Amino acid sequence: MCFSAGASFGTGAVLAVVGVIAIKESLKGAVRPSDSKNSKRSLAFAAIPLVFSVQQISEGFLWLALTDPSYAWLQGASAYSFLFFAQFLWPLWIPLSVLLMQPKDKRRKIHYALLGTGVLVSAYLGYCLLTYEVNASIEWHHIHYQLDFPASIANYGAVLYLIATIVPPFFSSAKRMWWLSTAIFISYIITIIFYQDFVISVWCFFAAVISILVWYIVRLNTGRTN
Repeated sequence: MCFSAGASFGTGAVLAVVGVIAIKESLKGAVRPSDSKNSKRSLAFAAIPLVFSVQQISEGFLWLALTDPSYAWLQGASAYSFLFFAQFLWPLWIPLSVLLMQPKDKRRKIHYALLGTGVLVSAYLGYCLLTYEVNASIEWHHIHYQLDFPASIANYGAVLYLIATIVPPFFSSAKRMWWLSTAIFISYIITIIFYQDFVISVWCFFAAVISILVWYIVRLNTGRTN
């Protein structure tokens, strides 16, 4: 997150609670027996807030490492932990979790293509995280991640990342799923305009907060509410 260790830990704690509730909703099944299969398919999607919780907590430890010398030994592990989620996991998790909720119809071909895009992005960014230098520092009350990845394909990678993480819910037939894509896209635009040098940290914070919507979407699509 982009303000302090306390804010990161607090956000992580709230998301952990929301994530557990969402997962329980998914595991409960639906009020109608015919909905139970779809309920189980929503489990990976329901876990999104909980995964964001771990990511935000890892950045909380990074805040401690960057501001308190006694925690300096945590800097490398916490920075790479946060970036593992931000750079590698989300381009895979988002399209896969949405695909699992999609019934067997024509839209599944689109979701498979989006998952394929996510696999490529994750493989590339994972390789870069293992190969190139990564640094984190605090600037203007935000964490700035310096990633020395090849600049020649950075723009292409960014576009494919956005496709993998924002587009899948737009093509989902699940109720209100498009709310999630719309909110995340708007948060990205706000981040680019106002926090251009801190996109990774700030956008992940916005996306983490927005992931609270996941609980409502899971509840709605497993027949628990209307």
